[in-house]
Amino acid sequence: MAIKVIKDKCKGCSICVKNCPFSAITLENKVAVIGSACTGCGVCVEKCPFKAIEKVEEEKKGAVDVHQYHGVWVFAEQREGKLMGVVTELLGEGKKLAAEIGCELCAVLCGHNVENLTDELIAYGAEKVYLADAPELANYTTDGYSKVIMEAITQYKPEIVLLGATHIGRDLGPCLAVQCNTGLTADCTRLEINPENKGIMQTRPAFGGNLMATIVCPNHRPQMSTVRPGVMTKAERDDSRKGEVVRLTPSFAEGDIRQKVLEIVKNATEQVSLTDADVIVAGGLGLGNAEGFDLLKKLADRLGGTVAASRAAVDAGWIDHAYQIGQTGTTVKPRLYFACGISGAIQHVAGMQNSDYIIAINKNENAPIFEVADYGIVGDLYKVIPAILDALGE
Repeated sequence: MAIKVIKDKCKGCSICVKNCPFSAITLENKVAVIGSACTGCGVCVEKCPFKAIEKVEEEKKGAVDVHQYHGVWVFAEQREGKLMGVVTELLGEGKKLAAEIGCELCAVLCGHNVENLTDELIAYGAEKVYLADAPELANYTTDGYSKVIMEAITQYKPEIVLLGATHIGRDLGPCLAVQCNTGLTADCTRLEINPENKGIMQTRPAFGGNLMATIVCPNHRPQMSTVRPGVMTKAERDDSRKGEVVRLTPSFAEGDIRQKVLEIVKNATEQVSLTDADVIVAGGLGLGNAEGFDLLKKLADRLGGTVAASRAAVDAGWIDHAYQIGQTGTTVKPRLYFACGISGAIQHVAGMQNSDYIIAINKNENAPIFEVADYGIVGDLYKVIPAILDALGE
């Protein structure tokens, strides 16, 4: 709401000037003038004895007719012809949102020679797949992908667009949001539909994970979110599902794509997929040294899982950042999570609190990790873990 002065009624009494808590009103030629410091609190409206000040609807800059937009879209990120794991999570969550709104769940797929992935997307719940297949899209580029998807959004007008908070999603999402003149909520951990207006409520950690902020986008479309991998429940595959494939016709003029992929260099070190792990054995500063991860690996191998770490252990140089769990690392949702020598800082907990079962091992019985653990063991991990291994047997 904005504040408006009705000049014909204003008597220049200055009562509004004296009562404005933000010093936002001045008198010019004996007429009240509302300045930029006005917050629209309405005190002046109440105090004016001549009813010369009123509240009016503020013009919504760049607002669109939200009723023209329909459907939930998921960006189907693929690399080398293989869908990323977060896509099935987005389809699972997107299906819930689409059901509450009463609209279609769609996927948008970009690449070259990736038509075979449309059947997989439909099997995971997409009712419609928008396919952009062109040699220029073989490798991800910001200009190429954003141009194609922006054109599709302009033509088909989805009301919600979801992307994974991957390296590609975090680059593509903001570019699309700017081009669409809309907002983007990054790194969401929960998505809900407002039952009153059917708008999406996007929740994400804020202030270093110390609180959760819920963000809405009431006047612009599409509503856009990037979602952390490992947070949402994956969609179930059903190969009997049928769907429609809509072929987009991407075309590029010279200069449309300013980036050029010269070479793709893959990491030669051991790869770790924390988001797909059913069992994770994580270590923190309580390990005391890097060699402690050798013991954790024995337990992880015995249980068919993988090791991971808190940020403190990574910062200490004991293990690579690829193994980090938490707000600045990877968010995971395994069936079983061991927290060994991890105190339980809120930034770490944000990345693993949705695990099915959490077992904490720590010398300090007052460690915050015990507040989120299903089972807690107070003791020296160098005695507890060997005992667990003995109990498990060969």
